[in-house]
This record gives sequence, structure tokens and C-alpha cells, in this order.
Amino acid sequence: MGTGWSQDEASQSQQLSPAEASNKAVVEKVTEAAPSGSKPMAKVEKSASFQAKSSADHNQEAKVVKEVKGTEKPTVTQVKQQQQTLQQLPHNYEAIVKDADTPINKSPEHLFKYWVDKKSNNCFMVYPRDLTITWAEDNRYWHWPSLEETSNVFIDAAELLNVCWLEVHGKIDSTKLSPGTLYEVVFIVMLKAAAYGWKVPVNVRLSLPDGNKQERKADLNKIPREQWTEIPVGEFRASTGLLGNIEFSLYEYEDGKWKSGLLIKGVAVRPKN
Repeated sequence: MGTGWSQDEASQSQQLSPAEASNKAVVEKVTEAAPSGSKPMAKVEKSASFQAKSSADHNQEAKVVKEVKGTEKPTVTQVKQQQQTLQQLPHNYEAIVKDADTPINKSPEHLFKYWVDKKSNNCFMVYPRDLTITWAEDNRYWHWPSLEETSNVFIDAAELLNVCWLEVHGKIDSTKLSPGTLYEVVFIVMLKAAAYGWKVPVNVRLSLPDGNKQERKADLNKIPREQWTEIPVGEFRASTGLLGNIEFSLYEYEDGKWKSGLLIKGVAVRPKN
């Protein structure tokens, strides 16, 4: 997934306003699409409109300041308009977009998926390459098949070949989440038709910055084969006082049985409906 534009796209960008052209580039770098089943295009377009509107409002604010220059102070109406403009942007939007443009996030397998729901809440998908998986780089135990997440967007899924020690960990910075929103964390996995070794339930755990933990067992042997399935980990309410990493895990190593046939697509951190 490159960041360069084709010749046709470059031609089209010349017909766009500076704000629209800039917004097009940012959206291509940051949000390709939301996970399947979540109306991705509508949500991506909405997050795009926030930045375009922000740029337009910024220009309008500059005009207002110029017009009132020399007066004692802005009117109450002008102050309220500026406050409403700031409130319309998703929480920490600019920082999230800036973070997604760092060198480590240039390749698709390292991009976390970011989109905004209908209530302007931030949503994320953490892909397998950003998870910590024991023995993940040993091709005797794990395989990394390319998976088409959406049209023309591919990610690396994690496929378990054979292990007796299953351990997967991930995290996300709580400052990226929308304060006051009730979030849920789910692993998105699939068992292949020939999968084996899942008679013993796996453990899933959610750890919050304040030290609270939620733990439960998930019986993967009961989920349908050859079908993506969501495994709930836990839920929490984001707040400005909950600062630090939200950590999530899926593991099983006490049974000692060899396991095979598990595919991990990623971990969704999203508002609970």
C-alpha cells in the first residue's frame, strides 16, 4: 500500500481545493477501510469529512480574527462557534493521524485500523503483526498468509501450524480512545477444518492501567470451522483518568497438548453497542 498517487489521481487533485487534496492524502495513508460488517466506507468518509471541515472552519476562523482585529475582543457568538468546531472533531484525532504517518507504519501489516463510528467515537483494529506472539517468527510453528481485508488492502494473518505453548498479547494506548465511551475488546479468529488440540478452553484476559483485570475462558472447540468468529475478552469505560496501555491476551499452555489450525485476523477495540 503505497502513499504515492497515480497520474489520474494527481490530475484529479489539481481540481480539488488545498483542503480536499490534503485530506485525500491523509485518508489514503491512515484509514483504508473498517473491519468487515461495520459499514467501512461510510465511517471512513465520515472521518475524512471531519478533517476537511476542520480545515474549512480554520480558514473561516482566520477570516473572523482578521475582521475583528483592532476591536476589544471577539463576540460571544464567535467564541461559541470556535468551541463547536473543536468539539466536532473525534477525540485526539490529529495525534492519531500524525502517529499513523510515522516510518514504522508505512507498510500495511503495521497499520492499526482506525475509523470513527456514527457517534464520532474512535475505533481500532490491532493486526497480528502488532501483536506479541510466542515463536511467531519460527516457520515451524507459525505461518503468515496474506489476507485480503478489503478491496486492494492486504494484511498478514497469523496462522498457527503447531504449538503446545499458545501465547498472544497486544495493547493500545488509552489516550486514543474516546472518553466516556464503553468499549469492548474482541479477538477475531478462525479454526480451519483440520484444526486439532482445542478440547481445553483457552484463556482471555483484559488488563487496565488502573490494575483491574478481567479474565475468562473461551471454548474454541465449539466455534464453527472455516468462519471468522469474535472471541470477547472484556469491556471497560474509557476516561481521562484511565491513562496507560489497555492490554489484552489469549493464551493456553498448562494443558501441554499440541494445537493447530488457528488463524488470527486481529483484535478489535470498539464501542459496545
